[in-house]
Amino acid sequence: MPRIGVLALQGDVREHVRTLASLGVEATAVRRPSELEAVDAIVLPGGESTTMAKLARIFDLLDPLRQRIKDGMPALGTCAGMILLADRIEDGAVGQESIGGIDMTVRRNAFGRQVDSFEGSVDVVGLDAPVHGIFIRAPWVEKVGEGVEVLARVGSDAEPEAVGRIVAVRQGPLMATSFHPEVGGDARVHGMFVDLVRQHRAQADAPSS
Repeated sequence: MPRIGVLALQGDVREHVRTLASLGVEATAVRRPSELEAVDAIVLPGGESTTMAKLARIFDLLDPLRQRIKDGMPALGTCAGMILLADRIEDGAVGQESIGGIDMTVRRNAFGRQVDSFEGSVDVVGLDAPVHGIFIRAPWVEKVGEGVEVLARVGSDAEPEAVGRIVAVRQGPLMATSFHPEVGGDARVHGMFVDLVRQHRAQADAPSS
């Protein structure tokens, strides 16, 4: 059974822990480097990306997170977590840091302010029915590199300027979504991530030829 941590410095931590637990996964909060060392994968939750990055720096987690992800640790970033996993940020705060790992450019607060938050159906590659996407001051992906798979785009029921924007991606063992899959009781996106973690562990445990 994989042990998946949820970065617990700020944001909707409990919802992610609850969703992972519903899938039979051991889920635990991560606030210290020693707790990060004890997990097989990490979830970077929604919240405020600038605050989370600053707190990660204060708690000596930013560089260890970067190193673990560089070394191949699976990670799922949702909303603010997507920004943290981006190699490049548009409209970021002055001096804003990210963890990086996914070859993409993300636009912070792309869908607007809190009052512009919305919900809508999102077709996700690999799932047989749409996900109910909840977008709260969400980013979108402006551009992806060649190694990044686009998993979802905004559907036609959104505002015209948002239609077709990239809102979910995957690169190797890393996944990210603009929306909040931990809200609403649908665990399928987390299930995709858990499968990714298990595949990664199986590959790591396989004997070399």
